[in-house]
Amino acid sequence: EPTVRTELMEQIPPIAVFLQESRPKFPTAFFEYLVPIVVRYLTDVNNQVRKAGQEALLILLEQDLISQSDIENKVCPILLDLSAPDSDDEYKVEAVNIICKMASMLSRATVEHMLLPRFCELCSDGKLFQVRKICAANFGDICNAVGQEATERLLIPKFFELCSDSVWGMRKACAECFMAVSYTTSPEVRRSKLSPLFISLISDTCRWVRQAAFQSLGPFISTFANPSSAGLYIREDGTLSIRPPVQDVNSNSCQPSNNITLISSSTNAT
Repeated sequence: EPTVRTELMEQIPPIAVFLQESRPKFPTAFFEYLVPIVVRYLTDVNNQVRKAGQEALLILLEQDLISQSDIENKVCPILLDLSAPDSDDEYKVEAVNIICKMASMLSRATVEHMLLPRFCELCSDGKLFQVRKICAANFGDICNAVGQEATERLLIPKFFELCSDSVWGMRKACAECFMAVSYTTSPEVRRSKLSPLFISLISDTCRWVRQAAFQSLGPFISTFANPSSAGLYIREDGTLSIRPPVQDVNSNSCQPSNNITLISSSTNAT
C-alpha cells in the first residue's frame, strides 16, 4: 500500500537519529537496513513514495547521517541510473533535482568525480527542457560545490549554452544565478567571458530575461570588487552583504541575491 510506504519514509530520519545515538547497541543497523530501503524507494512506482524517499534522503545527508562510502556506492549510482539518457522522463527530472540539491552537502571530490560529468550532460539534454531548467536554476550551487578550477574548465561552456537556450525560461534562470557563477570564477574569466555574456542577457529579446538580468546587475558588478576595500561578501544563504573591511572575508555563495541596495559606494569595478 503506497500510503504505508510513504509513512515509513517519513519515519526514517528519526529512526536514523536514534540509531546514531545508540550506535554501540546497533552498530550496523542503519547502513544494513535503512539505507537500502531509502535507495530502493527512490525508484518506487508511486510518485508520493518517491517524493517521501527523496525528502528522507536529503534530511539524512543534511544531518550527515550517511557515510561517504554509502553515498558513493549506494546513493550516487542509483541517481546516475535514474538520470541516464534512456531513463524515464519523470524519474530523470526527479533525479537531477536531487543531484542539484545534494551537491552542497557532499565533499567536493565526490561531486566532481561522480556527479559533475552527469550534470554537464543534463545541461545539454535536448529531450526535456525541464531537465535543463533545473540545471540552470541550480547552476550557482554546482559551481560553488566544485570550485573555481572545475567551474572554468567544465561548467562555464555549459553555462554559455544555457544562456543562449531557445527557451526564455532557461535564459532567465541563468540571469538570476549569474552572480553566484561569477563569484566562483577568476577575475580574468569574469572580465573576458562573463561580462560579454551578461551583456547578451541584458539585451535579450525577452523582457522577462532582461528584467532578471537588470536585477542581477548590481550583484554581478559586486563580484569585481576587492572585498578588502569594499567589504562585500556572500552570506551562507546566498545574499549579498557588507562587513567592515578590517575583518577577514570568506565567501560561500549558494543562490544569487537581488538585493542590490547592499552594494557599497566604495565598490570599484575593474
